Amino acid sequence: MPRFWFVCLMALLPGTLFWFTSPPRVYQLEAMAQEQSFKTSAAHLTAEEQNNIHVYETVNRAVVHITTRSVADETFLRLETPTEGSGSGSVLDRQGHILTNFHVVEEATQIQVTLYDGQSYRAQLVGQDPANDIAVLRIEAPTERLNPVSLGDSAQLKIGQKIFAIGNPFGLERTLTVGIISSLNRTLPARNRRTMKSIIQIDAALNQGNSGGPLLDSRGQLVGMNTAIASRTGQNTGVGFAIPANTIKRVVPQLIRNGRIIRADIGITRVYQTEEGLMIARMTPGGPAEKAGLQGFRLLRRQNRRGPFVFEEARVDQSNADLIIAVDQRKIVTVEDFLTLIDQKKPGDQVTITVIRDRRKLDIPVVLGSDS
Repeated sequence: MPRFWFVCLMALLPGTLFWFTSPPRVYQLEAMAQEQSFKTSAAHLTAEEQNNIHVYETVNRAVVHITTRSVADETFLRLETPTEGSGSGSVLDRQGHILTNFHVVEEATQIQVTLYDGQSYRAQLVGQDPANDIAVLRIEAPTERLNPVSLGDSAQLKIGQKIFAIGNPFGLERTLTVGIISSLNRTLPARNRRTMKSIIQIDAALNQGNSGGPLLDSRGQLVGMNTAIASRTGQNTGVGFAIPANTIKRVVPQLIRNGRIIRADIGITRVYQTEEGLMIARMTPGGPAEKAGLQGFRLLRRQNRRGPFVFEEARVDQSNADLIIAVDQRKIVTVEDFLTLIDQKKPGDQVTITVIRDRRKLDIPVVLGSDS
């Protein structure tokens, strides 16, 4: 009897081995077929198409979808109406910091960030720089879900260079568009009557929802952040603008560290622009400019008696006000010229202010303070 079962077992053994050993062979053949199919399909792609695919597959997981809720004040009816907005952003690091535009999250009461895998997280505003339209958020997400983008050098960009934009236009997540750099060193109006400089102009399609998304070079490095389009309708016209990566690299560490940008302050609060230069009208009492000996308008007071009454008259004396014509030997023509040169400095730096006083040219050293 045992011999019978042994013979039966031996008879069934080949079939048993077939079912246990054949499937891996089938799977292996399928994997080889898929690999061969991929090589065949890749062979039919141009070098440009392969580069497009490489950039997208390298970076798309670093791009996030940002949705916001805020409250609009309906002054006519004195009602508060909830409003919603959306934009794009980029993962900066595995600590959960997210880069986006300030205008995407401006006045938001609630911010939600959705990662590539569809997982959403409540975001906190870490810091903002309205003058450069930059904001940094932070989410509490597992590190393995965070895929940081690599920052490039925007100083190396050339007109005509190929670029890529990834964002969420109209809520269509992680959409890729391709174009070129149309121009460099454009300017855009910013907050507080300031101007954003070194702006990158591109022709890649940008639409509502692209704001805050990355502008990438052919290596998949972030060289800018998409921020605006020139359009009368709000739709793409082929004229888009991005904040350069080097501005982002200068601003973001301060936002993470301080929550704001601490800019150098010279202590001049009002000037009048003339054909010859900037006439100092008002200075911060005890500020850097006043301490250095710069002179502005003077308020002269005089008491007059008329019968039993005493009147005090005041007039502004402009005769002794300094006329600023240069900062560190660089000629000043406009207020923007002056602010740009001061913004390039740090608190504690010394600058040389060249002024005209009593028809004489003077160089006055000023140690800059902090706007905080």
